Amino acid sequence: MTEITHFVALPFDLIDGSLVAGNPVDCADPAVAIQTAQGQWKVFGHVGAVAYSRTSDFGAGKYNQKHVLRRFGQVPDEYLRADR
Repeated sequence: MTEITHFVALPFDLIDGSLVAGNPVDCADPAVAIQTAQGQWKVFGHVGAVAYSRTSDFGAGKYNQKHVLRRFGQVPDEYLRADR
């Protein structure tokens, strides 16, 4: 079984009163994902951002839930729990 772990930083913007996800950024490791999410929120002015990881086994067609590493600012409720 070959599992691959992806680390992602995902920004959010407030559009017409709703939080909308921006373009996800694939990152090399968890620290880079957290730093990128913080930069998206603090530097680039998004209302929020989240860093998460997901381990997948493409051969078996298994896609695990997202594991939230860190949240910044306003994020949708689905990212408020540690494991999603």
